[in-house]
Amino acid sequence: MAKPRTVFVCSSCGADAPRWSGQCPSCGEWNTLAPFAEARVRGTGQAARGGRLEAIGRLAALPEARWNTGFAEFDRVLGGGLVPGSVTLIGGEPGIGKSTLLLQCAASLAAGRGVLYATGEESVRQVAERARRLGVDAGSLNLVAETAVERIVELAAEAGAAVLVIDSIQTMTVAAVESSPGAVTQLRESTASLVRHAKASGTAVLLIGHVTREGVIAGPRVLEHMVDTVLYFESDSGSRFRVIRAVKNRFGAVNEIGVFAMEEKGLREVRNPSAIFLSRGTEAVPGSAVTVAREGTRQMLIEVQGLVDASPLANPRRIAVGFEPNRLALLLAVLHRHAGIALHGEDVFVNVVGGVRLAETAADLAVVAALVSSLKATPLAQDLVVFGELGLTGEIRPVPYGEERLREAAKHGFRRAVVPRANAPRQPPAGLAVAAVASISEALAALG
Repeated sequence: MAKPRTVFVCSSCGADAPRWSGQCPSCGEWNTLAPFAEARVRGTGQAARGGRLEAIGRLAALPEARWNTGFAEFDRVLGGGLVPGSVTLIGGEPGIGKSTLLLQCAASLAAGRGVLYATGEESVRQVAERARRLGVDAGSLNLVAETAVERIVELAAEAGAAVLVIDSIQTMTVAAVESSPGAVTQLRESTASLVRHAKASGTAVLLIGHVTREGVIAGPRVLEHMVDTVLYFESDSGSRFRVIRAVKNRFGAVNEIGVFAMEEKGLREVRNPSAIFLSRGTEAVPGSAVTVAREGTRQMLIEVQGLVDASPLANPRRIAVGFEPNRLALLLAVLHRHAGIALHGEDVFVNVVGGVRLAETAADLAVVAALVSSLKATPLAQDLVVFGELGLTGEIRPVPYGEERLREAAKHGFRRAVVPRANAPRQPPAGLAVAAVASISEALAALG
């Protein structure tokens, strides 16, 4: 083994430098270089040797293999199932259900192929006890408590494992790197070794990753570049519902989501999330509007709540939960300029029910409708759904997938819809009356 050398590794991007400096030369971040004693890792490029030319047309014509994980929602986020030879990184807060989900998936996958579950944080007995508590049939699932990547890869080859689960990547070590588990160089080399094993053997690798206080996966950002798929578990404090979101996916759509409910027997998938986010009372109340949001490839009905109240402060508050605050300020300015509704002296609050974060502009019209309803103390109809983007000149602009949104609303019993004129279908869904509007004044009049 080569003599260890001291390098300075950036905790943000994972790049190394021969000497310390205040700014990382690769990503430009300040005060992120830290010293590490590192041995040179031999054979890093061996996986590329022995390659041969392949015709992309022939490869594209071959059927794509996908393995069902036992959860249709998880398969949806992955792009249709687990791909052999892929590397998936799953991050989330402690206790959110990462290990629970992958244990349930590993047990389901083990029914038809070899699966190895490698844990670096728990003993084999602890994992077995959790499987018993969850009622998981894990009789054919192989378990090992190990942190050495070389040994795990060796055991996976011996067992003929088609799926390898690592819990968690922050506990793994590579012998050629002289640093503690979780260090930047250990994370980078451990992940690189597992990626090489996945690509060379066709093993599907699932990695569990810790997250930082900011909610991103701990370690250098280069980890997310090395893997094929990056998923995040999200949940509001105290809520039993979990949302798993794809932020990178080489085999499917980005921003696709799956919804789960945490129960005594583990995670249960929620096939109809709209029913959760629309748990409203039987009577209409001011300040509530329903919109149709699109997450990945699915439409979801979401309730948006608005509250307008006289402010005792010199600078009224503008608070948005689940909605972009800068976007809210823009909508208030358009509402004043083009509809004559001034909210300068009022506190304005916007809340998206269910812990969902609305990033698309299709929710603009619903936010405005909820705020005007609260200001006038006039409830909107219970069977009304609205969506549309609000422009700076007061126009209502169209949004993508308008017809799909309307079909989702009709499926859940809505009878009226206020939508942009360009989204008005030639033949509305049965039982749904569509009001097409072109400006904010027309929209407010249609809302009644």
